[in-house]
Amino acid sequence: MRIAVFGATGRTGRPLVEQAVERGHEVVAFARDATDLSSTLRDDDRVSVVEGDAYTGESVDHAVAGGGDPVDAVVSVLGQTSDGPDDLLTEAGRHVLAAMRRHGVERVVTLVGAGVREDGESVSLGGRVMNGLLKLLAGSVLEDARTQVELIKDGDTRWTVVRGPRLTEDAHTGEFRHGTDLSLGVRDTAARANVAEFIIDCLEEDLYVHGMPKITDA
Repeated sequence: MRIAVFGATGRTGRPLVEQAVERGHEVVAFARDATDLSSTLRDDDRVSVVEGDAYTGESVDHAVAGGGDPVDAVVSVLGQTSDGPDDLLTEAGRHVLAAMRRHGVERVVTLVGAGVREDGESVSLGGRVMNGLLKLLAGSVLEDARTQVELIKDGDTRWTVVRGPRLTEDAHTGEFRHGTDLSLGVRDTAARANVAEFIIDCLEEDLYVHGMPKITDA
């Protein structure tokens, strides 16, 4: 499988690219600065790096279908930063989805926080507390993620929205739980490397198409 990864040099993107290559896939790593990716990955024949800006749309088309050869799937693990735009996920999502439509790419997996809810979803007390804190401390981030998800759901792609709790730099264990009805609380966490593994699982096994699974470490 050939996968375009947006946010490839981020804290979740790096293990995702590494694991995708280890599992035999080719990766188009989209980054603002190619040197943020390790030299080992940059020198790997299975990795091609496209420099650009997903927020403005610069080089997004090239990542999705460089040389007229569309990828098989797209993954977005973009994340908000303190000095970045408040609508990063929304605007990047618009550009990525438009490029996918132009080039006939159907499969997309994106990562957002567990604070993004489905309509009518049952939420535990811990989840309500967590959501309240998110609204108070990072309301714009939460709203950006929600808007991006609505854009994806309104399109015609085969989408999966992975929802994570607080993400950590803990070691990759491969031990995690996932499900659309998983109940998450304020103490739940997920190692970024485990989230990366789950995202690749979703692509390889075609899991949760048109679904919004949550994940947490076991």
